[in-house]
Amino acid sequence: MVRRRSQPWIHQWSRPIIGAIATIGFLLTSYLTISKLLGSEVACGVETAATTGCSDVLSSPYAFVFGLPLSLFGAIAYLAMAGFALAPLAIDPEENKKLRNKYEDWTWLFLLIGATAMSLFSGYLMYILFAKIGGVCLYCITSATFSVAFLILTLLGRFWDDWGEVLLTVFVVGIITALGTLGLYNSIERNIQSNIPVFNDQGQELITPAPNRAPQPPTGWEITTTSGPAEIALAEHLTAIGAKEYGAYWCPHCYDQKQLFGKEAFAAVNYIECAPDGANAQPEVCSAAGLEGFPTWEINGERYSGTQSLSRLAELSGYEGPTEFKYALPR
Repeated sequence: MVRRRSQPWIHQWSRPIIGAIATIGFLLTSYLTISKLLGSEVACGVETAATTGCSDVLSSPYAFVFGLPLSLFGAIAYLAMAGFALAPLAIDPEENKKLRNKYEDWTWLFLLIGATAMSLFSGYLMYILFAKIGGVCLYCITSATFSVAFLILTLLGRFWDDWGEVLLTVFVVGIITALGTLGLYNSIERNIQSNIPVFNDQGQELITPAPNRAPQPPTGWEITTTSGPAEIALAEHLTAIGAKEYGAYWCPHCYDQKQLFGKEAFAAVNYIECAPDGANAQPEVCSAAGLEGFPTWEINGERYSGTQSLSRLAELSGYEGPTEFKYALPR
């Protein structure tokens, strides 16, 4: 009697594991996509370090492709991987073994192609994250880990009849992915270096995030936007009613707030520098205030955390002057 070879556990569970990881990845990227499209903040925890946090990374020009959040394309990729992994499991092998085997063969090929492309693309995104942006984004790192897990599970999750064909597939897909990725991000790099302005549907120019280089004390990144009459009038109104902004020169969100006002208007804002090595620093005032993060606005006895749009500041402060503000926050 011929004894059947036992099947390794990874061959039995590779598809369910891939499907589970892909489902988690789909939910994660869907959350990021919906948050970006609705303009709401992504949950990243309190960001008080000088390094760029996940919300800044996800708002950078590198996080958008063809004007859409990169997470949207990630959600589509995860959904496809979940479908390829789980679809054959819906076919009962007792009823139609031939059809199931056919579906498994085809979907393993698609899983190999998808896992290879996602791994290489994620690897390049990790290069951008650490070398270009210089930040920490747990969502990005988690997604890259998922992609590598897909490739490992796909390669080890079945008996491949011809490893030469497998390696050829990985090589061809890798070349195509690398060329496409480099072409795409070279275009994005050119736009960043050319400083091409982008406007929202109200005609306001979207401010660009803090530069990749580290902020230098005592003032941090230079304000590059110029103020209009509305920005200057709002800044003077806020100061007149005793409003204060607490911030730190190294804080990317504080830089966003400065960019919204512009150089001339921000000079009129009652700004309190909390970093000890910042210009005109008042760390003792910030410490006594018990702040939870930067920037924090204090208006009419109430506090508001995070970067505020100028229209929001106008509403909170009872401002009644001109409201043709030039700049807006990127989604």
